[in-house]
Amino acid sequence: MAVVKLLGAWLSPYCCRVIWALKLKAIPYEYIEEDLSVKSPLLLQCNPVYKRVPVLIHDGKPISESTVILRYIEEIWPQNPLLPSDPYEKAVALFWIKFADDKSPSISKLYRTDGEEQQQAAKECSEMLEIIEEHGLIEGKKFLGGDEINMVDIAFCSVAHWLGVIEEFAGLKILEPHKFPKLSSWIQNFKSVPVIKENLPDSDKMVALLKRRREMLLASKSN
Repeated sequence: MAVVKLLGAWLSPYCCRVIWALKLKAIPYEYIEEDLSVKSPLLLQCNPVYKRVPVLIHDGKPISESTVILRYIEEIWPQNPLLPSDPYEKAVALFWIKFADDKSPSISKLYRTDGEEQQQAAKECSEMLEIIEEHGLIEGKKFLGGDEINMVDIAFCSVAHWLGVIEEFAGLKILEPHKFPKLSSWIQNFKSVPVIKENLPDSDKMVALLKRRREMLLASKSN
C-alpha cells in the first residue's frame, strides 16, 4: 500500500486545501505538523526551493505547492473526483482556481498591514468578492463548482474561513451578507460539508495566534 505523508501547518489555508482533498477522497495519510520558525531537515530536503508547506510525500516522492498537490491527488486517486470530466468545465474550474491563487493572498495582507496599506488590501479583497459573487457563483447551485463540492470550493477556503477570522480582530467588515448574499450562502454550504466542518482550524486559536503575529509584524515595521 502506498505511503502518503503530509508536511503541514495547522493555520495554513493551503495545507487545509490538501487535507480536505485527501479526506474527500478517503486517502489514508500521516500528518506531520511543521514549526515554520525552525524548519525541519525533512521539509528543507523535500522543498529546498521554497522551504514551505504543504508538501505531500507519496512513496518517498515529494510534491510541493497546494494547487500542484491537488492536481496530483486528482490524477493518482480518481475516486470521488474533484474536477469535472468535461474538458470545457474542467478548464473553467482551473480558471477559478488560478484566480483564487492570484487573489487570495490579499486576505493575509489584512492582518500584516495597517493604515493605507490595509485599506488597499481591503479594497483588493472587496473587488475579489464582487467578482466571485457576480461571475463565480451560479444561481441555484450550492457550490462554486456546481451541486457538489469540488476543487474550486477548496481553492477559495481563505474566503470561507480565514477572512472572517481576520475581520474579527482587525476591526474590518468586508464580507457583508447583504452585499454578498450568494457568497454568504456558499460559505454556509461549504462549512456544512462534514469533511470541511470537522477539519477547520479553531477560530479562537486562530485569532490568538494571528493577533500576536500582527502585533509583532507591525512593531517590527515601526522600529
